[in-house]
Amino acid sequence: MAVELLQQLISIPSFSKEENKTASLIEDFFKHYDILTERKGNNVWSKNKFFDASKPTLLLNSHHDTVKPNPAYTRDPFEGKFEDGKLYGLGSNDAGGPLVSLLMTFFYFYGENDLKYNIVFAATAEEEISGTGGVELIWNDLPKIDFAIVGEPTLLDMAIAEKGLLVLDCTARGKAGHSAREEGVNAIYEALPDIEWFKTFQFPKESTTLGKVKMSVTVISAGQAHNQVPPECKFTVDCRVTDSYSLEEILEEVKRNVKCEVTPRSLRLRASGIDENHPLVISAKKLALNLYGSPTTSDQALIPVPSVKMGPGDSARSHSADEFIYLHEIEEGIDAYIALIENL
Repeated sequence: MAVELLQQLISIPSFSKEENKTASLIEDFFKHYDILTERKGNNVWSKNKFFDASKPTLLLNSHHDTVKPNPAYTRDPFEGKFEDGKLYGLGSNDAGGPLVSLLMTFFYFYGENDLKYNIVFAATAEEEISGTGGVELIWNDLPKIDFAIVGEPTLLDMAIAEKGLLVLDCTARGKAGHSAREEGVNAIYEALPDIEWFKTFQFPKESTTLGKVKMSVTVISAGQAHNQVPPECKFTVDCRVTDSYSLEEILEEVKRNVKCEVTPRSLRLRASGIDENHPLVISAKKLALNLYGSPTTSDQALIPVPSVKMGPGDSARSHSADEFIYLHEIEEGIDAYIALIENL
């Protein structure tokens, strides 16, 4: 059932902000089994049959949007073809495998009337662009959530912490002039000391789970002609932030040390994590799951309760050409999620 649903999801293009058809497919899947759902935008969610507001609630969340196909694809990204124990297709690994595994886990517990926790399943949109139309949009429409499992391909290791993301758009300014004469102020040269600072500066506090804050200059743009001194140099900095600092603290430190104008794109994608004594972590230890801190960002950053990130598949395959997931990984993912919840 899980694999067939994943095949159908792969066959429907669901780029971020264009997930309406996969949202409808998920709705129809639940309707076929007489399970009520709610929908807002391209987000679909459901509660367990015997939901009891007096009990704590666990959220099972993953996303059904995808990036656009890598240009190096050699297969039809929407075919969903089986070969050598693998299911190929765009979104099969990120995050179709985790999504259908969590959905089957929800089905497994749906009709039980003596659960220790309520369970809510949510298939959400716009994760790949960290958009505001995903889990953030529906948070206040969901029942009160106490903790969450976020489905992402982690080889079934459990991320108990995740770095936040701060993207900075920086502008160094100079003065235009003719490059053949000693005139003007070259904005590229004005930017160089700041770029060097981003390259070499080390934030002193190191997280026990996430290590150091990492800053990388990733995009640069300046100049219009070879014979003109550029009056402006723009560059982008990708900052992966640990739980040792707030995004505001990082931004303040940056502005104290550089001359260029600095504009953050967002202060939403914060570092996240969970206490090592939380029932989810204790359950994971009972199952001998590998625990780690993740350098990549997911919807965990937008979920304001204790959460973990875990799922079948391998993040190394995400966004790659000829993306795939092993069929046995989906089976193992369902089993692992069920065992994790049963051991809470």
